[in-house]
Amino acid sequence: MFIQTEATPNPATLKFLPGRVVLPEGTRDFRSAEDAAVSPLAQKLFDVPGVVAIFFGHDFITVTKDDTDWQHMKPAILGAIMEQFMSGQPVILGSAAGGDAEDGDEFFEAGDAETVTVIKDLIETRVRPAVAQDGGDITFKGFKEGVVYLSMRGACSGCPSSTATLKHGIQNLLRHFVPEVEEVRAI
Repeated sequence: MFIQTEATPNPATLKFLPGRVVLPEGTRDFRSAEDAAVSPLAQKLFDVPGVVAIFFGHDFITVTKDDTDWQHMKPAILGAIMEQFMSGQPVILGSAAGGDAEDGDEFFEAGDAETVTVIKDLIETRVRPAVAQDGGDITFKGFKEGVVYLSMRGACSGCPSSTATLKHGIQNLLRHFVPEVEEVRAI
């Protein structure tokens, strides 16, 4: 098994590509070892000293570290990923196999439903695929008084360039197609 790695715009996060499907649907964001109880792979990765967050996408895993050097961490991370996929065990156990539960918590006024549909479509078709290339995910959370609220996860969470991505990339895109959008904020 050959696992590729890619740098992300977030220097504290590295993207691992095992060449296999990690999650058939949805994404999973683990911010602590306690969160990882539903995933044998996430548990193994949190056992690596320096790992502070893990994100699973369709065909990638991003690992976020503290100030530990990647050179010391990478072999253990690669070993944990390889061991997981060679074992044949599921990445997520049983009933927890769906995507993150937080994906469903959205807010907007009923009168904005048509605008929200357009916003969500743009995020799904234009933003999320680009962000996934960088090892992260952005999901719609709400729309209120001209402000679009987005959740940033994986490599995007805590990334130094995430503010620029939000303000100059996503905000400009949404404003262009949806005049009701005045601002985009991360929550």
